Amino acid sequence: MRLKVGSRMQRSGNNGGNVSSGFSTKLVSLFCIASFCFGVFVVNRLWAVPDLVDTDKNIAASTGKYGNINPAIKCDHKKIDASANGDRRSHAIKTLDKTIYSLEMQLAAAREAKAENEKKATDAKSGNNSSNYNAQKVFFVMGIITAFSSRKRRDSIRETWMPQADALKKLEKDKRIVIRFVIGHSATPGGVLDRALDAEEAEHKDFLRLNHVEGYHELSSKTQIYFSTAVSKWDADMYIKVDDDVHVNLGILSSLLSRHQSKPRIYIGCMKSGPVLGHKGVKYHEPEYWKFGEEGNKYFRHATGQIYAISKDLAKYISVNRDILHRYANEDVSLGSWFIGLDVDHIDERSLCCGTPPEDCEWKAQAGNPCAASFDWSCSGICKSVERMVQVHQLCGEDRDIF
Repeated sequence: MRLKVGSRMQRSGNNGGNVSSGFSTKLVSLFCIASFCFGVFVVNRLWAVPDLVDTDKNIAASTGKYGNINPAIKCDHKKIDASANGDRRSHAIKTLDKTIYSLEMQLAAAREAKAENEKKATDAKSGNNSSNYNAQKVFFVMGIITAFSSRKRRDSIRETWMPQADALKKLEKDKRIVIRFVIGHSATPGGVLDRALDAEEAEHKDFLRLNHVEGYHELSSKTQIYFSTAVSKWDADMYIKVDDDVHVNLGILSSLLSRHQSKPRIYIGCMKSGPVLGHKGVKYHEPEYWKFGEEGNKYFRHATGQIYAISKDLAKYISVNRDILHRYANEDVSLGSWFIGLDVDHIDERSLCCGTPPEDCEWKAQAGNPCAASFDWSCSGICKSVERMVQVHQLCGEDRDIF
């Protein structure tokens, strides 16, 4: 057996050349190259190479490449960054609001200057030198809103808390306080009503006459014209509106206002927010009720209309923008709406809305702390004020010697 095999291998070696295995060198090389290429092809087709970026992050998380940051801490940093961004946005919004308000006030001042220049030009053409008149500097101007039918109410005020004749002039000179009954004219100027008022004015000299047609449903317009007229005649720190059926203690009111005299954009009164009455026929009906939202909504916060005070810059704002300020049916609502969007300080002063005897104004006066103003909420003024004004003054009035 051994000889046969050996002789076969020998023959094969003689016939095949140099390789004793029976394969040529060239064939083996080709087979190896083909096997390598096939292996590369199979690997690329069947094995998905991991994402190097994700792998790097995973390795970094495990090896602490990024400082071994706890994921929860990273989330907290995101929350802090979001909070900081929110604070920056809030600050930017507040800054923008202040900028817009500043521009509005500058625009109002520009309108006022333009109106003044136009008035000067008109006066120059007509030969009128009234534009050169400097408005009298005073502490406050009080306008008592009244009507043609309210002569007895006016007399009840003159007999109680409002100084008369020389005392009124002395009040203006010494205390720089101006008080006037505010009224317009009738629908027929020069008629009986106007002539009766002319005679009353000649007697008492305590009226501020407006270029305005009197009417209950024109109170918003009347109030607007009052402030515009008062601003043009007196340079006051404060301007007050009060109804002719309200009792006022001038000394207490003066002390109250002096605490806010140097502050800008002040709106002082008994602040309230009553229901919007959309049903026709009811008192204080609001025809534009739909502007205040759904049925049952309330008005924005505003001072009750019996008495309130505003600072000089707000009175000027009303005067300059009177042509574009919207007027609602109720005068106090109108005034409050004019200040929405402005940087106004609303001061809720309850001393301006005390009840009449036997309510709080009496016992407060007895305790040495009289109210600044008194009236009955149920009557939107002193009930039967002509008959009761003297009584209210006796029980709730201040000591005139201290004023």
